[in-house]
Amino acid sequence: MRSGRFMVISATPSESTSKSMDMGAFSSAETYTVARERGKLGWLPHAAGIGYSHWVRIAAKDRPMHLFKENAPADMDAAVTRIPVIDFGHFFAGEPGALARLGGEVRRACETAGFFYILNHGVPEALIDGAFAQSKRFHAMPLDEKRKLKLDAYNIGYLEINASQQSHSTVHKATRPNQNESFFVTHDRAPDHPDRIAGTPLRAGNYWPESLPGFREGVMAYFRAVNALGQCMLPAFAAALGLDEDYFAPLFADENHAMLRMLHYPPTKIEDNDFGAGPHTDNSFLTILARMEVPGLAIRLPSGEWVTPPLIPGTFLVNIGNMMRRMSNDRFLSTPHGVIVEGAQDRYSLAYFHSPHAYRTIEVAPTCTDADNPPKYPPALYADLIMEFFSANYFHQKDHGKVEMRNRYV
Repeated sequence: MRSGRFMVISATPSESTSKSMDMGAFSSAETYTVARERGKLGWLPHAAGIGYSHWVRIAAKDRPMHLFKENAPADMDAAVTRIPVIDFGHFFAGEPGALARLGGEVRRACETAGFFYILNHGVPEALIDGAFAQSKRFHAMPLDEKRKLKLDAYNIGYLEINASQQSHSTVHKATRPNQNESFFVTHDRAPDHPDRIAGTPLRAGNYWPESLPGFREGVMAYFRAVNALGQCMLPAFAAALGLDEDYFAPLFADENHAMLRMLHYPPTKIEDNDFGAGPHTDNSFLTILARMEVPGLAIRLPSGEWVTPPLIPGTFLVNIGNMMRRMSNDRFLSTPHGVIVEGAQDRYSLAYFHSPHAYRTIEVAPTCTDADNPPKYPPALYADLIMEFFSANYFHQKDHGKVEMRNRYV
């Protein structure tokens, strides 16, 4: 087993310390029992009635049919699918054999749906509620104030409505911009951080509104918690592919490329071909999504049918991104999804994108290729892949021109 280390960071905003853990002991209870009290990473109690691998039935009739009618099944009432609810609590508690069982559950979910709910994820509900409250505070600010934090060349800052479009998507030909506004944050690197001093692309800091006291602390508390969760999930994906549990650790070390997108979909009347977020796949390794009660998310299954996943208390919705699909040699699904919002209610969601370090090389995993199944993708620097994605989907990139990437970390 290779040596490697993860940093599980306290979710408490007043604490700047972190706990470093040897990957050789990654399955121990100590690794995951990081003080449930005082808002630190721990895990939630088991949700009543949901076991280790419960399955959720989703009626296809609940989809936004006026936009997806070409994929409607003949029998709407009978059309159902299943998205697994996977309990990570056994693994986080260090139970013997839990990682092997969990790897099997994750593998089936990634091969058949590309989405799953994570139960007993360890992020306190108070942190999630606090992050939504901060998002509402930000999006309630006057537009002129938000524009002072305009999105930069590396997608950090504020993105207003009509400023993005899924031009890179092979799922849907978007002809109109997305109807959402967003605020993006990443690791909160200090001005004296070596990468900020060097001006290293994709390794900068954040922009913060001066008029919202406590906003930065509340947002970063949530960011640290979901970033720690993403790191703790990596052994499950390694096990799902038959790899050593620490296989992904070097790719995600030294502050991985991580981005929290705080989304707001204002009330709107949807016109033809309008989306809150057009159908697309994520360019991340995995995405951790928190949603509020207003519906809108739609997922396209391998069958071509669109379904609307329900909210399940105490869970996040997790989906596989293009980087995980690439590394699995297309064994795992990066499932298309989009958002339809129509009505009088505002919709908020928190999308956290967990990806490798920007200056690590992404290549197909050794267990996903052989003489009869050669790699479908060449090795590539993640920074190059992410900038290609940004340039294709965000209009503000045209203002910045082509950005030269530095291979100093390879």
